[in-house]
Amino acid sequence: MVGRSHAPPADGKSRYRPQGRQRHPVWRFEDVALLTQGGDGPVVGAIRGPVMLPADAGDPEFPLIATIDCAALPADVTDLPLPSDGQLLLFGWPEESGWGEVRYVPAGVAVEEREQYPADFPPDDDDYAEVYEEVPPGDLHLTVDISLPYVKTIPGPPWSPPLPGDPPFEEMTEVWKDVLRDVPDGAFSFGGWTTPLLLGGYGTDCNGFNPAWLGANPSGRSGYDGSVPGGGPPDHGDWVLLAEFHGGRQGGASIHWVIQRADLKERRFDQASVLVYWNP
Repeated sequence: MVGRSHAPPADGKSRYRPQGRQRHPVWRFEDVALLTQGGDGPVVGAIRGPVMLPADAGDPEFPLIATIDCAALPADVTDLPLPSDGQLLLFGWPEESGWGEVRYVPAGVAVEEREQYPADFPPDDDDYAEVYEEVPPGDLHLTVDISLPYVKTIPGPPWSPPLPGDPPFEEMTEVWKDVLRDVPDGAFSFGGWTTPLLLGGYGTDCNGFNPAWLGANPSGRSGYDGSVPGGGPPDHGDWVLLAEFHGGRQGGASIHWVIQRADLKERRFDQASVLVYWNP
C-alpha cells in the first residue's frame, strides 16, 4: 500500500511519517518511487518508447512496459541497491505470470533500436491492440513517497490455505487502508494518475499474496504443504519488489517484477521473476 503521492517538504520529512525514534514495529514503512504519466516531478523514464539494447543482446520476447533512467533517480529514493546510472528496461504483458523480464544497459554501452512489437504480440491483432491502447506511451514523472504494508494474512482452513501477508503490521494495514482509501491522488485510488509504476516498497497484493513472498515461494499458488502454501518459509527472505506496474487491462491488472536483493546488487537481472495479477 502506498501513501499519498506528494512531494516531500524541504526538510525531507513526510507528514505521513512518524518522526523521531520509533519503538513499535507497527510504524515500519519503506521509501518508494512513484512514477506517473502526470504531475510536475522530474522525468525519470518513460512508458513504452523505443527498445534500445546492445547489439549482442537477444531480442526481447515480450513488449517493453517501461524504461527507467537510473541516473535521474535520487540515490536514496528507495532502499533498494539500484544502479546509479544506465537504463533499466522492464518487459512484460498483463496476462500470465512469467511473461516478462528485466534488462539492464550500463551507461556508455552502444545500443541499437529493436522492433517495438515482438512477433507474438502484434499490434494489429484486436486482443493485443486493446492492451497497447490501455498503455499509452509517455514520460514518467517522479514523486518520492512512502510505502506501507498492504497484504493481510488470510487464516487457514476451512476456507483456504493460509495466505501470508505482512506480519506483524496487519493492524496498521487496516488503519492506513481506511485513512487513505479516498485520497484523490493516491496511486491506486480511482482518481489516481495514469499508468502508475512503483519502484521498491511493499507493493500491492498479487492474487492475494505478498509479491515478494511469491518470489521466494513460487509454488505457493498451486497448493500447500506445511504452515504456508508450497511448504516454503513464512517470510520472503531476500526477495524484494523491484517494480510494480498498473495498467493495460480494463478493470485493472498489475505486473510485479521481483528479485533477490543480492542479485539486484550484483546486477543479475536475469534472475528476476515476473508475476501478473489480472482478473479477466
